[in-house]
Amino acid sequence: MREIRYEVRDHVATLTIDRPEKRGAMTYAMLDEFTAAVARAGNDPDVVVLLVTGVPGSFCAGIDLADLAARDPDDRGRANGDGGGGVPLLMGCPKPVVCAVDGMAIGMGAEFATQADVRLVSSRARFRWNFVHRGLVSDTGAGTWLLPRQIGVAAASRLLYTGDDLDADEALSLGFAASVHEPDELPAAAAAFAARIATASPFALVRTKRLLLDGAGLDLGRHVDATRTTMAECFASADHAEGIASFLEKRPARFTGR
Repeated sequence: MREIRYEVRDHVATLTIDRPEKRGAMTYAMLDEFTAAVARAGNDPDVVVLLVTGVPGSFCAGIDLADLAARDPDDRGRANGDGGGGVPLLMGCPKPVVCAVDGMAIGMGAEFATQADVRLVSSRARFRWNFVHRGLVSDTGAGTWLLPRQIGVAAASRLLYTGDDLDADEALSLGFAASVHEPDELPAAAAAFAARIATASPFALVRTKRLLLDGAGLDLGRHVDATRTTMAECFASADHAEGIASFLEKRPARFTGR
């Protein structure tokens, strides 16, 4: 499928939404390809980090409403980008997910950006959770569960209730965006950031993401217990041994994810 492109280079999987004529709006066929690509990255031992992006000036304007209208109402719910097991798709990916947004991220596009672990945006990026204007709620659950944890309940409520745009500058001030770049500089900045993550231990990264997401639903005591269990796994890993050896030998680490 031309609209969904996937490639792996130097341990970074790049998933590109390429439908600029529709501002990246997703058909059901595109969503199936997108979901399969996320699963592919999650299962590939050569992939350390997933970078989700669009083409210049375009990210994802949500689900294609013409495609949606042609579906039986009972079939429309599968357009929610659910990765299975009740976990939103990109949150369910075990690898760190970086999202680079240049242009509009509307509806499902805003949800995908919310699900990412880190967001880099261009100065013309705009996020819009406009579900209430379509008679819907935030379709993956990320807007109502994760967004308030990222930017605070008051700011999230304002955006979800009104469907107003969140521009790049406010996204940065709220902490939703990690950085803002000029449009022509965003691809290189996002690739460089993903490459930095890819130098870390895959074994530790997967477990760090799991602790971050699981910790939101645990009290402190249970989170500390989970951290201790995970630390024991890390101490026994080949990546930990390599991390120590590379430091003592003053060389770059050669992690294997084991």
